[in-house]
Amino acid sequence: MKSKQWNDPGKKKRAFFALFVLFVLFASAPFLISAGMCASVEDRILSLEDASNLGADAILVLGARVQGNGKPSGILEDRLLTGIAAYQNGVSDRLLMSGDHGQEDYDEVSAMKTYAVEAGIPSDKIFLDHAGFSTYESLYRARDIFQVKRVLIVTQQYHLYRALYVAEKMGLDAYGVAADLRTYPGMPRFEAREILARCKDFFFTLFMPLPTYLGAEIPITGSGDLTNG
Repeated sequence: MKSKQWNDPGKKKRAFFALFVLFVLFASAPFLISAGMCASVEDRILSLEDASNLGADAILVLGARVQGNGKPSGILEDRLLTGIAAYQNGVSDRLLMSGDHGQEDYDEVSAMKTYAVEAGIPSDKIFLDHAGFSTYESLYRARDIFQVKRVLIVTQQYHLYRALYVAEKMGLDAYGVAADLRTYPGMPRFEAREILARCKDFFFTLFMPLPTYLGAEIPITGSGDLTNG
């Protein structure tokens, strides 16, 4: 009886169609999630001028690659320049540098602080999050460790959508300024990878896993020098 059912051409076509629809839905899901994420936070991306009246607790500069000589990569330098400009425009008198310092010989955040201090920002106004290993973890720790409530996030625009979405889901009052000051090699690859990263953080914000490290609170209202080293 079973073999006769599967020999029915109509049933074969319906089964094939159902599988095809499932495949299309599965394949398109990352793009739908990505598009929805971007649309939901687009109005929270501001110009530096518009951000100047924000009254943010902190300007969060998200980390990126540091070169072997300790100098920031082009992407990171533009984030730092934009974060410093936001500080100088009065968005906040606190800079929170969040990045990867998971190994002794690789330290994004100290390089970020050195750059900002050399630009004239007082050392005690710059906080370092040494365990900002991902966008999700940087925002989780900004909220829970540094007690930030209203934040201006600084990164490139392709990355800013995800950061703002995660921040909003965590209950932060978050806005962003895009740090696109030049053309970056490999952008098509970064943008393609970002679609997958948006999907990952979409699910992370549903379940809210703990970051790799938490620890004692370091209120952003104190001295940033407590976070050196």
